[in-house]
Amino acid sequence: MVLVSTVARRFYLDGRSKVEIAEEFGVSRFKVARALDTARESGIVRISIRVPARIDPDLSDRLRAAFGLERAIVVDGSEDPAETHRQLGAVAADLLAEIVEDDDVLGFAWGRTVNAVGAELTRLAHCTTVQLGGVVSHRTYGEDASEGSVESVRRAAQLSGGSAYPIYAPLILPDATTARALRSDPGIAGALARFDRLTKAVVSIGGWDEQSSTVYSCLDPGPREELRERGVRAEISAQLFDSEGTRVHSELDERVLAITDAQLARVPDVIAVAGGPGKTEAIGVVLRSGLISTLVTDADTAQELLG
Repeated sequence: MVLVSTVARRFYLDGRSKVEIAEEFGVSRFKVARALDTARESGIVRISIRVPARIDPDLSDRLRAAFGLERAIVVDGSEDPAETHRQLGAVAADLLAEIVEDDDVLGFAWGRTVNAVGAELTRLAHCTTVQLGGVVSHRTYGEDASEGSVESVRRAAQLSGGSAYPIYAPLILPDATTARALRSDPGIAGALARFDRLTKAVVSIGGWDEQSSTVYSCLDPGPREELRERGVRAEISAQLFDSEGTRVHSELDERVLAITDAQLARVPDVIAVAGGPGKTEAIGVVLRSGLISTLVTDADTAQELLG
C-alpha cells in the first residue's frame, strides 16, 4: 500500500507519466497501471469532477454536440442583461487564460460581450493581440463604446507582455475612397496585415436590429431596410449573413475597416461570446455559417438554440 500510495502521488500530484514512474521504481508500466487502479478501488485516491457553479456542464455538452463545436460553455446567466454580459466575459476570459499559448496571435472584435472579456482578463500567455475592426461612435453606443475594443487589445497586451495592434479609426467610413486611404495608414495597415496570421479570435454576434447590431445603427433607414429585404439576420464584425448563414455582400463591404469572413474562416479557433435576450436567431445563423469553433453563451439562449 505504501508503493501504491507513492505511485498515486507521483501520477496525480506530480504529473509524472506511467513510463517515468516505472523507470523510477524498476517495475513495468503495467504494474504502475495496476497500482493506480488499486489506489482508486481502495479509496486512497478519490476523484471528483468539479466545475464552477455558474457553468452548466450538461447543457454545454449538448450544445457542443448539436452544432459540432469544438467547445461550448453555457453560463447560468442573470435576469440583468448587463450582469449576463459580465458573466459571459468572465468565463471567456478564463477560457483564454487556459487556451492561449506563447506566440499565439489573438484578435478581438468589437462588441459588448467582447469588451467584457477584455475587462475580465487577469492573465494571458505571451502573445500578439490585434484589433479586428475599427471603433464604433459614441453617438451609437455611448461614451465608452469607442474605447472598448482598443482597451481590450491594450489590456491583453499589457497582461501578456506581447505586442498590441489597435485600430484607431471608425468601423464604418462614409465612402470607399476614405476607407482605402485609411487602410494604407501605417498603423492601421500593421493591424490589417496580421489578420492572416491569427491563431485565435474573439468575436461577438449581432442581430439585424438597433439593440444588438454594430452596423444597423450606423446606417440610414433606407440601407437598413434594403439589407433586411435581402435577408440579413446577423453580423460578425460588420460581416452580414442571411438566415442560412450565407454571407450577404453589399457596397458596405468597401466602407468597413474589419476582418472579412474569408479571413475569419482561416482562423483555427474562433470564439464567439454572445447571449442575452433577442440573440438566439442571430447566434443560430452564425453557427450555420461554420465560422465558429467555440461558443460562450447563457442557459436561456442555449435552451432556445436546442429547441
